[in-house]
Amino acid sequence: MLRRDVVKLSVAAALALGAAGLRPAMAADMPAPFDKPEEVTIALVRYLSTGDFFQAYLSGVEKQAAALGVDLRIFDSRQDAALQADMVDQAIALGVDGIIIQHGLTEAMSDAAQRAVDAGIKVVAFDVNVENDQIPQIEQSDYMLGKLALEQAIKDNGDSFTAGYVYVPGIAPLDRRNTAWQETKQEHPGIREAAMFGTMDNPIANSVANQARAVLQGYPDITVMFAPYDEFAKGVKIAVDEAGLNQDISIYSADVSTADISAMREPDSAWAATVATNPAVVGETCVRSLAMLLAGEDPGAQVIVPPTLITRDFLNENDIKNMDDLGAKMPQFAHADVSVPEWMPLPARD
Repeated sequence: MLRRDVVKLSVAAALALGAAGLRPAMAADMPAPFDKPEEVTIALVRYLSTGDFFQAYLSGVEKQAAALGVDLRIFDSRQDAALQADMVDQAIALGVDGIIIQHGLTEAMSDAAQRAVDAGIKVVAFDVNVENDQIPQIEQSDYMLGKLALEQAIKDNGDSFTAGYVYVPGIAPLDRRNTAWQETKQEHPGIREAAMFGTMDNPIANSVANQARAVLQGYPDITVMFAPYDEFAKGVKIAVDEAGLNQDISIYSADVSTADISAMREPDSAWAATVATNPAVVGETCVRSLAMLLAGEDPGAQVIVPPTLITRDFLNENDIKNMDDLGAKMPQFAHADVSVPEWMPLPARD
């Protein structure tokens, strides 16, 4: 029996999405097993789901699955590592054809991922290191997300400043962004890390805000906050605004959503820049990469979706209000030509 955490996107729902304007899958032109897409079931097993980024990511997964015409099962562990591993086993027991593992902890997911592979199930992993050469790793080039944000911080503030850093170790994308932070500090000795803090406790933004309040009180010389996850940045911004320091501190982050754009564009917002991929595009890429495996094709050991720098000044100068506006002004943000074989049906662009 399925848990209440599991949501099913049926073929009927896929057809409904198709009627809403998505390019339909043409089964006659598709390789096996997608010549009979109604017989294909894939699972998305999530560790993180809080925040606009993950809602947009899920939308991309759903739309690409609908374009293929496959059955999609969604398992949401809500940051419970043991439950996520159990959900992989549930997906295996259901007899799914493929699994997308979305985020998670290596120690919890490596064995679970191997069990899926041993069961003959195709697996891709997004932003989680499952330590398995048979499983393509899909990422946003998280190192570059961190590096580009820090380059902008140095451009805006010089290479000598006191910083607060929001980080939770053990999360693959945050660990990759941390590499960029550690390298940047070595390359620019004038950058001093006054405090490192962070939590993944829900609601993440509010929990980080509670920590940031104490950090700002304890380290009044902080002028830069590096918060390389938008929920972290939201939390820092709450604390900075409450302290009335929005003109004294600049926030640099990763990831973007319509809510983030609104927060960045507030008068005198401290949120100066973020670096992001379109989360919906990342979701689509995960499904396409898995579909390639199911069709006997190789998407590559690493599937990289390139990131884009987005500054507060750019948003204001172009009057960008939402993700659609951002895609229109930044074509490289609207689509990634990654894992797109000729036979692959794609969601229609709005």
